[in-house]
Amino acid sequence: MLPFPYAVEGGAGPKTIVFLHGFGACREIWRDVMASLAPEARMLAYDLPGHGQSLECEGIGGAKPAAQAILADLAARQLGKVHLAGHSMGGAIATLMALAEPDKVASLTLLAPGGFGPEINAALLRRYAAAAGRTEVRTSLAAMSGLRSVPPDHVVDALCRMRRQPGQLQTLIDMAAAMTKDDRQGVIPRAQLETLDMPVMVVWGAEDPLLPVAQTEALPPHFHLHHVLDAGHMLVEEAPALVAEIVRRNTRRRARRLRPPLGAAAS
Repeated sequence: MLPFPYAVEGGAGPKTIVFLHGFGACREIWRDVMASLAPEARMLAYDLPGHGQSLECEGIGGAKPAAQAILADLAARQLGKVHLAGHSMGGAIATLMALAEPDKVASLTLLAPGGFGPEINAALLRRYAAAAGRTEVRTSLAAMSGLRSVPPDHVVDALCRMRRQPGQLQTLIDMAAAMTKDDRQGVIPRAQLETLDMPVMVVWGAEDPLLPVAQTEALPPHFHLHHVLDAGHMLVEEAPALVAEIVRRNTRRRARRLRPPLGAAAS
């Protein structure tokens, strides 16, 4: 078993942006987003544990062990603070990374993140997990996207290549079953989210059929929120230029200053 998840690097610049894809996807979904940001930042795009070239590595078994595995890899690379951008399951992993080691995270850009409410379309996720051929993958992606969205060919090709690996499909099926036990998903407590003091941007498609957009109603007040009209759950594929611009802007924001406890002297 590999000690760390696999990641590709690109770009050059004074800041480092780490990209974490959603369940059932792979690092290649970020291609167009990374191309837009390449002139101004160093970037790492991971295959999450249990996916692609990280099919057999430490961290398989849920968002928390995946977060620990990626943090360990970033430490091994001797990186300073990084900006995290995560979609769906990758958003949950990014959030858990920030909660575990807040001093290592400069900003969070969360695209329809998992773990922000118990509701999930379990049947749709399981269908996506089991999609094998090109038609099934494309149909599943379309079902999770907005009504006017067409899944990009390069994403369909990448996911089909990934799923042809021995053991990949069964791993996804098993992960989806564990993630949607009782047709619910695990939730990151609101009280923990409140403690995050780095810039946090949450982006959600108004037509998301997998994770209801109503989950944004319970966000901490200091989180910034951007609704994407006519978009579904697959925001990276549906609106890569918009996602790149949102990531760019969020990496330029300053961290908020947490209010000192009552009775404490302000510094």
